[in-house]
Amino acid sequence: MPVSIDIATTVDDELVATVARILPQLSSSPPPSADHLRAIVDGPDTVLFLARLDGAVVGVLTLALYRIPTGMRAWIEDVIVDDAAARQGIGEALSRAAIEEARRRGCKDVRLTSRPSREGANRLYRRIGFEVYETNVYKFPL
Repeated sequence: MPVSIDIATTVDDELVATVARILPQLSSSPPPSADHLRAIVDGPDTVLFLARLDGAVVGVLTLALYRIPTGMRAWIEDVIVDDAAARQGIGEALSRAAIEEARRRGCKDVRLTSRPSREGANRLYRRIGFEVYETNVYKFPL
């Protein structure tokens, strides 16, 4: 069965458990609570995409949208595909769905960052049309 991509409209125990289970494959951050996920799902400027295989969630992607004086922008964050479902086109399907949503909402471009150590993800992003953007990304820890 092919992967299906949906936009999350509700948060249930299964989604909370799935994100908690697959998040460590991307980050050492603590898993989000149901309320945190609900804020993403219900937020007007965030979209949580779900990838499903055989009905089970096997991947997620968050699209963040924001307005600035030069236009509407979109940023892809926290793309996570369960290692058990890797190499089935899930990351690509999630990314393409996010790009289409950003286009639909009038964004001028879609941006993302990816650690150099995530070689497969970096190959994917280049293959589907992302260009390396020469800039410095800074982080100020709070």
